[in-house]
Amino acid sequence: MDRKEFLNVKRIVVKLGTNILRNEHGEVALPRIYSFIEDISSLVKAGKEVILVTSGAVGFGKKKLNITSTDSPALKQACAAIGQGKLMSIYEDGFDTYNIITGQILLTEDDFSQRKKYLTLRATLNRLLELKAVPIINQNDTVTVIESDDTFNDVQVCFQDNDKLSALIASELDADLLIILSDVPGLYKENPKLNPNAEFIKEVTGVTPEILAMGTDASEGGRGGMRTKLEAAKLVTRYGGKVLIANGKIPFVLSEIFNYKEIGTMFIPTVEYLSEKKRWIGYATNIIGKLIVNDGAKEAILKKESSLLPIGVVSILNDFKRGEVVSIRDTNDVEFARGIVNYNSEDCKRIIGNHSKEILNVLGFKNYDAIITRDNITIL
Repeated sequence: MDRKEFLNVKRIVVKLGTNILRNEHGEVALPRIYSFIEDISSLVKAGKEVILVTSGAVGFGKKKLNITSTDSPALKQACAAIGQGKLMSIYEDGFDTYNIITGQILLTEDDFSQRKKYLTLRATLNRLLELKAVPIINQNDTVTVIESDDTFNDVQVCFQDNDKLSALIASELDADLLIILSDVPGLYKENPKLNPNAEFIKEVTGVTPEILAMGTDASEGGRGGMRTKLEAAKLVTRYGGKVLIANGKIPFVLSEIFNYKEIGTMFIPTVEYLSEKKRWIGYATNIIGKLIVNDGAKEAILKKESSLLPIGVVSILNDFKRGEVVSIRDTNDVEFARGIVNYNSEDCKRIIGNHSKEILNVLGFKNYDAIITRDNITIL
């Protein structure tokens, strides 16, 4: 795709990784951060809507406390509390120089997983953009309980890093473009740290399993990695958005990008379009309940976009309530879809393996013929 066509966008989410907000000594890279602020301010004054998703709070807190590692969730949360204030003071002072208003939003997994909160967040962010403000978003590491509570061991959380958070924000706001800036130039066919001659990929259409396999783990100091960035790209391109992964250490990289320089890897939207609700079902919820289905049910869902009937379910794992989103898995325990259940886990256990016409006799009531109706299923 031509760069001018790719960058013909209105609403942009910019994600800044921890390692580009610090210099080689682990100190705040003020000149680089101010270059981001200047570039974003220019985009806003040019009529663009920009949402900033930023890492850095934990790293800034560690530096201020003069520690090199966080050996417990509580210490990491303390670092986040100390570093977040420093982080926001830099952004507020910088954007104020250009007369740009900012608004801080700290988010946890539940802010997406609970649909009412999700819709409220969506409305708030849209209102901030209408007011010509730049929302500045970070994961609320100070209060999240995912890493410190053993009851969450079986939970598939909707995000654990700012790469996925930025994709969820882009999805929620129907952003045209997500720009992920880190300390890597983009996607390579192999890990360039292991193979200096690895081939660089300029453009990707469709984040396939083969593309995902090119992902690597996080670099030191960061939480994500190329794998999480590719997963973010998969979500955004599925609803029709574009993604650019680029090196944030390039001087004034955002200006360079919007001057159509050949920087980073472009991810082109797929022809598939996921509705807002299907995006929420598939990617923005915490998952604990699991339904194991037989091959016939899997084929019906994948090929015919059918509802999930009780006769197609083999077993139920974990407890869930009616109206919650659950994982749909095959007999090899491979997740291939998610959906909103019409019955709680106890009722599901009683009706699985039965025909729909038998639900009333088994339960004494009947909500639906299906455990999950096709309109409430998202194929992954």
